[in-house]
Amino acid sequence: MTTFEIEPGRLFIAGQWREAADGARTEVVDPSRGAVVTTVAEASAADVDAAVRAAREAFESGPWAATTGRDRGRILNRVAQLIRENADDIARLESLDVGKPISLCHAVDVTNAANDYEYYAALAFSLDGATRETGHNALAYTKREAIGVVAAITPFNFPLILAGSKLGPALAAGNTVVHKPADETPLSALYMAGLLQKAGVPDGVVNVVTGSGPVAGEALLRHSGVDKIAFTGSTAIGRHVASAAGEALKPVTMELGGNAAHIVFEDADVEKAVGAVIKGFVFNTGQFCMGGPRLLVARPVYETLLGILAEAVPGVPVGDPRRPETVVGPMAGEKHLRKVEEFVALARKEGARIVCGGERLDLDGGYYYKPTVIADLANDSRVVQEEIFGPVLTVQPFDSEDEAVQLANSTPYGLASGVQTTNLARAHRVADRLQAGIVWINDWAMLDPAIPFGGVKDSGFGREYGPEALASYTKVKSVVVSLD
Repeated sequence: MTTFEIEPGRLFIAGQWREAADGARTEVVDPSRGAVVTTVAEASAADVDAAVRAAREAFESGPWAATTGRDRGRILNRVAQLIRENADDIARLESLDVGKPISLCHAVDVTNAANDYEYYAALAFSLDGATRETGHNALAYTKREAIGVVAAITPFNFPLILAGSKLGPALAAGNTVVHKPADETPLSALYMAGLLQKAGVPDGVVNVVTGSGPVAGEALLRHSGVDKIAFTGSTAIGRHVASAAGEALKPVTMELGGNAAHIVFEDADVEKAVGAVIKGFVFNTGQFCMGGPRLLVARPVYETLLGILAEAVPGVPVGDPRRPETVVGPMAGEKHLRKVEEFVALARKEGARIVCGGERLDLDGGYYYKPTVIADLANDSRVVQEEIFGPVLTVQPFDSEDEAVQLANSTPYGLASGVQTTNLARAHRVADRLQAGIVWINDWAMLDPAIPFGGVKDSGFGREYGPEALASYTKVKSVVVSLD
């Protein structure tokens, strides 16, 4: 499959495509070749202000907030339908922009994005409050209302899905949105702006500003016209976002970094466990905040499992993401590749055993790194404790259930965890003790719009997906009517 032509991108504000106020543009690079594929407008603070003002006007004077949930749901269903009708173009665009294998873009990104809008379309039909008993002679009831203007800030690794996980519930609740995608991967956000408009979303309800975090992102965070911030990204930047939200007393939801542990007990189904382990750390080239980069293995099967991984991992197809057989594509950018190289170099310096991989792959000028398995590191190593965000798996042994749980909970993160066991009681017992927002048993990355996910500790707060996400884009108003 060959690369298709991408038109230069512009900002989408108040239903119109426009250049940045100062004419600035930035390059978008295909990570599989290291080549520029197009440019997009680079928003200034003035452009962000225009987008927020458009969203504010659409919220306060436009039809969207006054539209019934049933009618909003119909439009969101149309969005889902259009995503499926344009699946090939969207998948190719996401693959070109991020470096994802085209098969993954079809099966995961496009499918889940359509499901996101469809799920929240259904919830929009039933967004309601409750009546409450009181000690007064009164009728008391609650209403769920839209918050207002939402700043949605999304990362580079899952641009399409993580935009849908925010825009879906925000729009279902009647909010308006200014979306700032990652500067590295803005293309699907611009495509979706046009698709949302085509589906019937009124002008100004969704605005897209492309550009850098320090300029466009910061202007959006600090804008007094924004009522809520929804952020997905690194823990370091998340702290800054939370600080800005706190200063302005704005509600914020934050899905941040992860460094999940995948625990394999001696009674696990080894064949199933190995498949889940490999999927857990190579999925999306390891650029997955809910990936499983830390493998904890019961000592009786430790060396056996390392031997199986040594044979199986090098056989995972790595290469051109546009080939349907590819499982692992390039890193999303050169800086991400360098970060992985630095961590593997540190592991070698600390005397770790490189079971397989451990080097970049020279292919077409792209940012490729071989899936890597590392053993014999101390638990306090930075390679174990920090988020690498690449196709690297560290493996540690444990001698008891208690030690497995202690090791799993020993990092600052708490986004996801996994357990491989055929002992049902152990599965529930360990899941209860793991400090994580989601725990998978005997598989990895089982995600669905109905299942909420999010972090504890340094992995953030608030939830994406599920009715919990929809609730976070609303505010509760109580009405008490005297019956005297």
